[in-house]
Amino acid sequence: MMLRTKITAVVAVAAALAMSLAALMSYRGVSNLVGDELERGLADRTSTVVTLLAAGLTPPGRPDMIEQVVSAQGAVRPLAPGRAALPVSPEALRVARTGKGESRVDMVVSETEYGTLTRPLPGGGAVMVGQSYEGATRLDNQALWRIAWTTAGAIGFAALVGWLVLGRILRPVRRLAVATRRITTTQDLATPLPTAGSDEIGQLTRSFAHMLAALRRSRAQQQQLVQDASHELRTPLTSVRGSAELLQRARGRLAPEDEEQILTTLVTETAALDDLVRELVELATDRHTEEEPEAVDLAVAAEDSAQRLRLRTGRTVLVIEDDTNPPVPVRARPRALQRCIDNLLSNAVKFSPEGTPIAMHIGGGRLAVRDQGPGIAPAERHAVFDRFYRGPRTQATPGSGLGLAIVHDLVTADAGTVFATTADGGGAEVGFTLPPYGQGGPNRPTGRRRYRKAL
Repeated sequence: MMLRTKITAVVAVAAALAMSLAALMSYRGVSNLVGDELERGLADRTSTVVTLLAAGLTPPGRPDMIEQVVSAQGAVRPLAPGRAALPVSPEALRVARTGKGESRVDMVVSETEYGTLTRPLPGGGAVMVGQSYEGATRLDNQALWRIAWTTAGAIGFAALVGWLVLGRILRPVRRLAVATRRITTTQDLATPLPTAGSDEIGQLTRSFAHMLAALRRSRAQQQQLVQDASHELRTPLTSVRGSAELLQRARGRLAPEDEEQILTTLVTETAALDDLVRELVELATDRHTEEEPEAVDLAVAAEDSAQRLRLRTGRTVLVIEDDTNPPVPVRARPRALQRCIDNLLSNAVKFSPEGTPIAMHIGGGRLAVRDQGPGIAPAERHAVFDRFYRGPRTQATPGSGLGLAIVHDLVTADAGTVFATTADGGGAEVGFTLPPYGQGGPNRPTGRRRYRKAL
């Protein structure tokens, strides 16, 4: 209602300005036209009186005019008895004395304004004709009031029509506002929105619908994450609690080797809990969303992650670039990309036997990490990116099942795609493809070892 009132007020003001301007211009035009007609009438009447007097005739009187003869000495002789005399101005006296030119003067006689015109007579003296402005003033005032009332009525009509039309135009907005208030009050994201049209309001409604759909997906994902997390946390927490209770009941009565085994279980499960909680926080918050995408050298990022893994685990990590399709700068968030590569390498370490190398193949905007594990069955190639997914052959492998899910979320957020397959010769090949940033990119650091091989 407030928006409708404001827009109606704007429409009324705009209409008032436009109509007032049009009325003012019309009034001035009519006023000028009436003034011109009065001047022509005064001039024609004066010419007629001069002609009749020159012919020895007396012109018939008119109620709206005063006509008189002015002698060269300034004496006045009214042509119509009983009518008030016009004061003789110096200009009129000059015309009567010289018999040349004419004099046009406005004056007030008996509280009535007259326009006077003085012209010389052929035999000497002059004729002075005064025309009353009373009728013209009355007509002018009537026209002014009529224009004012007409303008006011038109403005009111425009405001009324604007109010009614805006009520119909803004009806979808009111329906949308009611729906959004209901959603805000009930927190029910499934509340239907009004039907969207093809205009701007329809576009706004569709935008709200897309936003609600995104919120519903986000809420569903959050609920699923909480359910999955509670399920995954239950197993290590149960193990930690059981081991702690066993130590509490035994109170030093356990054999040293049994006590050592229980403590090892506690440390292992606690470390698993720490990794799980860290990855849950990473997955739920996505701390890298504040980064802006930029040109990132995929080969440099891969070498950095490989070097960290070598130092941390001592494993052999090969970075292999495709000579037929050299790596190109990709459009990505730098820290998010580094996190993806770290997760892929950590996943490969879990499934590769000790002492076997891990290889990263890079070509264009594609990066693939190959391990020496059991590979991935065709039915699992999409499921491995689901949260907490553990395949039949990897149930005994430590981990939370979140690493590849984080890779999926971060890569797709940067308009990339992920893949997982079984490599030729055994083992799994898991990676992603990111869109190229452009022709240019950051310079690669020198002095690092490179392994080049066609993919």
